[in-house]
This record gives sequence, structure tokens and C-alpha cells, in this order.
Amino acid sequence: MNYPMANVHPEAIIGKDVVIEPFATIQKDVVIGDGCWIGPNAVLMDGTRLGKNCQVHSGAVIGGLPQDLKFKGEKTYVEIGDNTVIRECVTINRGTAAKGKTVVGNDCLIMCYVHIAHDCMIGNNVILVGYTGLAGEVIVDDWAIISSSMVHQFVRIGCHAMISGGSLVRKDVPPYTKAAREPLSYVGINTIGLRRRGFSNERINEIHEIYRILYQSDLNHSQALEVIETTIPPSPERDIITSFIRSSKRGIMRGYVSDTGE
Repeated sequence: MNYPMANVHPEAIIGKDVVIEPFATIQKDVVIGDGCWIGPNAVLMDGTRLGKNCQVHSGAVIGGLPQDLKFKGEKTYVEIGDNTVIRECVTINRGTAAKGKTVVGNDCLIMCYVHIAHDCMIGNNVILVGYTGLAGEVIVDDWAIISSSMVHQFVRIGCHAMISGGSLVRKDVPPYTKAAREPLSYVGINTIGLRRRGFSNERINEIHEIYRILYQSDLNHSQALEVIETTIPPSPERDIITSFIRSSKRGIMRGYVSDTGE
């Protein structure tokens, strides 16, 4: 294999039909899947595992050492799924002993200047808009969209959630919701996104009713979950929501607050 003017270690494992542009750097312990494109000045460091048909654009650094004082040089990884696009100047750090790897799933779009810290777990079809920063051990479930926001360590963001630009995310964001304002608050369900992904009106109405009980009644979360499971028939969406809330370690974002603070 010949990659003119690129710095490719001879022991790196490179798949078929891979293009590596001039001035890219591929270190020794790197695996690149078939059909990938690595842009000029991109750096893939030891421990990077790239799936098939990915793009890594100029200036991105994948597999950098964790920015965590607990890291002691242990062998860890970054795993990127198939068909994921990583745009300019993105940084994705390796894992630590906590989880051993940082993971980005299939079909994701990671826009320019995003930072994904150690041990984050990013699902499939996730969009991280430019300048988003994820601290260590953040979990982002499938189909979530985060717009230019800062996410606190250990936070979890549920599937199909959408977070407004410029948000400070300190609490878990439940599935199917929209989040905005400061402090971050529930502002409805992600109706447009759900319709685009084929959710029926019946399912969307069910999700809306669940969050009406959770956020617009006078019940605490435990009471609301009991009412939800008593009055809403079992469904995958209901169970995903109730399981998410019960398993939340940081607590979920607050309910709707009007512009007047009421």
C-alpha cells in the first residue's frame, strides 16, 4: 500500500479501498475498516478502531490519551462504528480502566470541534453538532441530537432526545424529549423527529401522555411512574421511559417552567 506523503505505520491494519490523504498520521496500533477516507492532517493514534466507510476529516485526532488524572497508561481503545462521519478538528479520547474504551456507534455525524472524552458511549445515528463537549463517561443513546452544548460527566441522554444549542446539561435527559433553557428543562417531546423516523400518531400521543403525567402533574417521580404503569398500556416506548427514569443516577432534568418562572 502506498499513501504518498502520509505517515502510516507499517504495522497498522488498513482495509480495502481506504484513502489516506497527505500529511495524515496513522500510528501502529490502529485498525481502519474497508472504504474509509482519512483527510489531510488527521491523526489516528494507538488504540483506534475504525469501522467501514467512515470519514475522518482534516485536523481530527482520534485515540488521544484520556484527560483524566486516574489514567495510568493502561491499554484502552476508541471504537468507531460503520458509516460514521467525523468532521474537522474533532477530538475523541481513549477510554480508561473505568470502561476500557470510548465508543461511537454506526451512522453518526460528529460535527467540527466536538470533543468526546474518555469512556463515553455514543449510540447509533447520533448527531453531535459543532462545539459540543462531552465530559467523561457520558452515555448518548440512539438517534439523540445535541446542539453545541456542554454535557456534564456521567450524564445520560435518552434515545430520540434533542437538546437545544448552548445548553448546559447537568442532569439526565429522558428519551423522546426536547430540552432547552437554563437550567435545562423539559420543553415538550421531539414530535418532528419521531415523525421523521416513522413513529405513528398513536405512539407519539402515548409518549406525550407519559410526560404529561411525569412533568405536568403534582406527583413526584415515583408516584408518576406508578400512575404511568397503571394507566398506560405496556409498549416499548413506555418501558424505555420508565426504565430510564428508574435507572437515572444523576436525576432527570426539571419539568417545564414558563418564561415568567411560574
